[in-house]
Amino acid sequence: MDENEFAGLAERALERIEAALEESGVEADVERKEGGVLEIEYADGSRMVINRHAAAREIWVAAPSGGFHFRWDGAAWRDTREGSELFAALSRLVSARSGQAVRLKP
Repeated sequence: MDENEFAGLAERALERIEAALEESGVEADVERKEGGVLEIEYADGSRMVINRHAAAREIWVAAPSGGFHFRWDGAAWRDTREGSELFAALSRLVSARSGQAVRLKP
């Protein structure tokens, strides 16, 4: 995948994540920042950062529970270690952090 293709796929994923979080009703502030960064701040002050990492052609998630890297497999963004899909993983992470059952749909 070339840099332009990655940038387009990653940008669409970040847009969809932002929309899915807003639709979910989760009690958190979601803010887009320059350079392909999405920051989620929870009521307790903890944060989760989701960003595109162009050099690795991955989407990275930094959560209080750890860091995760997702790579496009041609159909979905998959965790490079365990293979979970990005939106399923984010649903688990956001639910655990917010204390609300959250299901983010791709």
